[in-house]
Amino acid sequence: MTKKFLITFCLTTLLSVFMSTAQAQNYGPNITLEQAKVVLAAAEAEAVKQGWPMAIAVVDTAGNLVAYVKRDNTQIASVKISQAKAYTAIAMKRPTKALQDTLAKGAENLRLLSFDGVALAEGGIPLVANGVFIGAIGVSGMASDQDGMVAAAGAAAIK
Repeated sequence: MTKKFLITFCLTTLLSVFMSTAQAQNYGPNITLEQAKVVLAAAEAEAVKQGWPMAIAVVDTAGNLVAYVKRDNTQIASVKISQAKAYTAIAMKRPTKALQDTLAKGAENLRLLSFDGVALAEGGIPLVANGVFIGAIGVSGMASDQDGMVAAAGAAAIK
């Protein structure tokens, strides 16, 4: 697989996830344990394929942990960071990448830094089913764009 193909695939996957997220407006029923396992398995499969040590969290619409995995040799900080990214994605109803990009613009966007418990780095994506938010995935362990790639793989598993 070429690097160009991988980048194109990742961007296409992220775009489709962002588009489905942008259309959802309301919280729906919580993600089920079975759905969370599917999301978690898809994300972990991507992390394994890439050889990345990751912490992966799936939360419900209230940000409560439903499913979680911490791969061997994952940095300790990633445990809380992955959960914070998932919480932020569902609480703010948007991917944490959008918040990261907003913060990078500076000026009045620096107000985001005042929100307690919000993770402003790529790697958190709301999970959407039937047009409503059902939970979120948060990933930590590598660079933010790599966290985002693994989160996108998990989010894409929701039908």
